[in-house]
Amino acid sequence: MKSTVELYDLKLEVEIGNPAEEEITPEKHALDLTLSIDPSLVIIEEDIMSQVFDYDPIIKAIENISRKAHYQTQERLLTLIIELCAKYKEIKELELFLYKSPVNSFGGKLGVRITLDEKELNNFRFPKVLK
Repeated sequence: MKSTVELYDLKLEVEIGNPAEEEITPEKHALDLTLSIDPSLVIIEEDIMSQVFDYDPIIKAIENISRKAHYQTQERLLTLIIELCAKYKEIKELELFLYKSPVNSFGGKLGVRITLDEKELNNFRFPKVLK
């Protein structure tokens, strides 16, 4: 059994890239996020918050990270969001898709997707000590 918490099309207030050099300035940057969590946090005996995974703090933190600085790349912002999610032991796997639109005068979306399994996510939780 596997369970996920899924967030789609979270609009982010973020500056990425150098709009002065781009022909088309994106109207929005958005994030899709899938968190794999233990099914025991979904199939619950009582309707109480202490028995489920509270995703609201992650959403607020992502919003704060996106407003915190001007980013040159989508990849850097994704890395910071991965580091944030790694702080939650309840998250076993993670998939993120950060995208912007429009890409040209006709529309389109352009983004970066990354998927981490538990072992890969643990590399962010327990970084190897550099010698």
